[in-house]
Amino acid sequence: MIGKEMTPMQARQENPLALAFVGDTVFDLYVRTRVLEREVNSHKLHMLSVKHVSASAQAAAFLRIEPLLNEDEIYIYRRGRNTKPTTVPKNACVKDYRSATGLETLVGYLYLTGQRERLDLLMGVILQTHQNDDKE
Repeated sequence: MIGKEMTPMQARQENPLALAFVGDTVFDLYVRTRVLEREVNSHKLHMLSVKHVSASAQAAAFLRIEPLLNEDEIYIYRRGRNTKPTTVPKNACVKDYRSATGLETLVGYLYLTGQRERLDLLMGVILQTHQNDDKE
């Protein structure tokens, strides 16, 4: 953990987009670390990473972990999802982009509150699903 760990109450008081900002980077780090285990060519590393970090891939990832989430985690996800984006990338639909923002908010929340084991578990479920896809 870089910086000071937040309490859950402090993290709940943060702007959801600030949590998503951190969560985006943490999510990307998990993805890049996972694909590095299987590939050394930098172009292939990038291509495998992109498969995981698109809005549609993150929206699908949320659906895979949703049954595992507790009430608090669903609340944090919804806060991020319900935040109105100022822009939506042209290659993403609004629904997927909002869901991806919710997932990134949850990842940021778990990271900033020091819930590393929980974050490892959820990211493991997300990335395990893509493991066979990455071998293509």
